[in-house]
Amino acid sequence: MSGILSGKNILVTGLLTEKSIAFHVARLAQREGARVVLTAYGRRSLVELIAKRLPEPAPLVDLDVCDQEQLDSLADRVAEHLGPDPALDGVVHSIAYAPQDALGGNFLNTAWSSVATSVEISAFSLKSLTVAVAGLLERRGGAVVGMDSDAQQAWPYYDWMGVSKAALEATSRYLARELGGRGIRCNLVAAGPIRSTAAKSIPGFQALAEASTARAPLGWDLEDPEPAARAVVALLSDWFPRTTGEIVHVDGGTHMAGA
Repeated sequence: MSGILSGKNILVTGLLTEKSIAFHVARLAQREGARVVLTAYGRRSLVELIAKRLPEPAPLVDLDVCDQEQLDSLADRVAEHLGPDPALDGVVHSIAYAPQDALGGNFLNTAWSSVATSVEISAFSLKSLTVAVAGLLERRGGAVVGMDSDAQQAWPYYDWMGVSKAALEATSRYLARELGGRGIRCNLVAAGPIRSTAAKSIPGFQALAEASTARAPLGWDLEDPEPAARAVVALLSDWFPRTTGEIVHVDGGTHMAGA
């Protein structure tokens, strides 16, 4: 199969349902010729079930980004699925979580323990994941792409996840700076709201989504993850060989519209 990812090996995290952006990234990456390896956290049987709906079989490796032992062994476990001369050409970070008390309009009352959890899983994990597989990425020069949402403004109900996304953006820039000399690019795709499993966990998501989509000059479909997934695949490809530390907004234009 030929395509813009032909012959590339891509690690995709965060696949949980067919509505997740990660699922569509994996699907499009395979369609564009990539070999895809998936990670699973906790609900492995569910990820296995959803993975069967991809165009091609994709192996799974377990990954808890807060477990240093799993991070330390990740490169070896991924390499087992990459052939005799293992290398990664791309990594997709689609991992975010905030406890319920860090969302939904509770910003002023959220305990530090919940804030710390949100920042560790949603932002620091980009560094943890990238460093864990950097040895595989630098063999041919690789791309890391993380899933973001616009952190330039304070959104209703998003609370400490919004702060965590701002931390994610800063983390991506510093990774781009630190790893550029090793041929590793790091970019983010700031997607508009998608009605996914993760979105359902955000109290007030519908109001947040309406505030966002009402300002999108191109319009925005809450049920369509593919535009964001296409941007991720493009950034994983060789079409952006000297782009790093960038945030590509895929939100119908919401981020730049004043009203």
